[in-house]
Formats: sequence, structure tokens, C-alpha cells
Amino acid sequence: MAITILAIESSCDDTSAAIVREGLVLSNVLASQEVHRDYGGVVPEIASRAHQIHIVPVVDQALHRAGIRPEETDAVAFTKGPGLIGSLMVGVSFAKAFALSLDIPLIEVHHLQAHVLAHFAEAPKPSFPFLCLTVSGGHTQIQIVRDYLDMEIIGRTIDDAAGEAFDKTGKMLNLEYPAGPIIDRLAAQESPGLNSRNLKSRG
Repeated sequence: MAITILAIESSCDDTSAAIVREGLVLSNVLASQEVHRDYGGVVPEIASRAHQIHIVPVVDQALHRAGIRPEETDAVAFTKGPGLIGSLMVGVSFAKAFALSLDIPLIEVHHLQAHVLAHFAEAPKPSFPFLCLTVSGGHTQIQIVRDYLDMEIIGRTIDDAAGEAFDKTGKMLNLEYPAGPIIDRLAAQESPGLNSRNLKSRG
């Protein structure tokens, strides 16, 4: 019998829910929070309140798009951490309530391990062992991945993570938030010597 899992992610400012059956992603619904643009970065309290608004419709849409009824799910996976505490609590609380109502198991997911394992969501899939660079928000790590749950961190930042460096650089250059995609695009097409004025005009 095929195993169907409802997966919930709420570690930062995006509310996401997916339906996965036997390793195949049937649906993946994401609700982003545009309000953080006004602050140049994610405000934890605002993020957690927005998750409360988004979590039910996001899960409902994920189930609907996958053609799955709630009672057809066999387990609920959720991001346990690391992440913003208030945001994580919304996802954890919903996952626990959903699982309790259907008497199905919960699966705790480590945020950074999930980034590594996302490589196996669709082809082409890597073969073990492999070296993985994880760049996610406040985390930047290099890991040796020997198996699905056998990962060794061999390097990490000792100050700002790459994501935070992008955010701070964008703020200094008066770029729109999130600045990462803008900086990445400009870096690929421009030459050294640009100043904040022409970066702003081109971003």
C-alpha cells in the first residue's frame, strides 16, 4: 500500500505544505509574506502571525491539488528546527493537531537535513557519498553526505551566513528585498567597479 505524507514547512516567512506519496511530490503549495519588504528583512513576530493566517488554506490547497482527502494521509512531517521559534510553533502545532485528529504518526524533520535531501525529490538524484553546500537563511555549511541520515559538517561560517550577508549588502545598496536574486543577477552580468547608485538604478 502506498504511503501518503502531508509535509509542513514553516521555519521562516514562507508557509508551505506538500503531499508526497512513495517519494513522488503530488502537490506543493507556498504562501509568501510580502510585508517583510517594508523592513528589509524578516520580522519574526510578523512572520509567525502570518503563518497562523496561511497554514489552514495552504494545507487545504495542497490536499485539493493532490486529490487527497485528509483521512487518506498516513503521516504528517513537519519542520522541527532550526528556524524562527514563533514560525516553527505554528507549523508544529498544526501538524500535531492534524495527526492527533486522524491518529496518524508525526515525523520530525531537521531543516538543514531537509535541504540536503531535497536533491532526491526529483531526477537527477545524486549518488552517495557527495559533498553538499547548504546556504539557507542564517546557515551556511559544507557537509559530506554518506547516506540519507549520515551527514558530517566539515565547514561552516564563523560570523554571518551567506544569506544574511546578501540581506545586509542589499540594505546597504538600497536594493529591494529580497536582495539575493538581484545581487546574483547583477553579479552574473556586470563587471567590478559598480557603485550603489547604478546598482539601484539597474536592480
